Amino acid sequence: MRLNLSLLFFLSFLSAFAQENTAPTKPVDSLYREDQFYINFTYNKLQNFKGLSQTKFSPGICFGFLRDMPVNTSRTFAIATGLGYSLNIYNNNLQETSNTTNANSAYNYTLLSTADYSKNKFMLHYLDLPLEVRWRTSTPYNHQFWRIYTGFKLSYLFSNHNKYVADGKMTITKSNTDFNKLVYGCYITAGFNTWNLYAYYGLKSIFEAGEINGEKINTTSFNIGLQFYIL
Repeated sequence: MRLNLSLLFFLSFLSAFAQENTAPTKPVDSLYREDQFYINFTYNKLQNFKGLSQTKFSPGICFGFLRDMPVNTSRTFAIATGLGYSLNIYNNNLQETSNTTNANSAYNYTLLSTADYSKNKFMLHYLDLPLEVRWRTSTPYNHQFWRIYTGFKLSYLFSNHNKYVADGKMTITKSNTDFNKLVYGCYITAGFNTWNLYAYYGLKSIFEAGEINGEKINTTSFNIGLQFYIL
């Protein structure tokens, strides 16, 4: 009896094993597209203007959609373009106050010492139009791969405001027209699977108008952080 049970168990195991190995497999998608939704988190640094400093962490977040368009049969090379949103925050020592004397800018600007205030930050909201060239080692069978994506991004500023706090009093200004409506820069993303380094180098000043002691405020943004892809 025990032998019969053992034999029955063995035959059942072989049957199940055979069914598992003869069952049809899921068709391979030879026309797959990679990395079409993204999100990144960055540290933002203002640069190229003497005296301008940042005493606190200045964060940024960006997310959006990129249409992946492979250009070779193995789909390891592609171009991509799409639409995104980014919020860049800059904690800095550049104070803006109402301007009633200079018609060329909306505000007067002063470089402060850290003892003059407890909080001063710009918050800039952009719509992004990225265009990038992609290289990766992906295959239809494996979606954990190395990637290097590099491109150019045009950003349209649709909202901004500044929050300034000193001596317990808060001042908020909105829609400063001295900021450039359009900025642009180059970026690169590189990494393996989940973890990807991201860097953006601005090529155009975030300010269109505004000056300090006769010198135009010409400062660009350098952002560095991590980028993640969802699909």
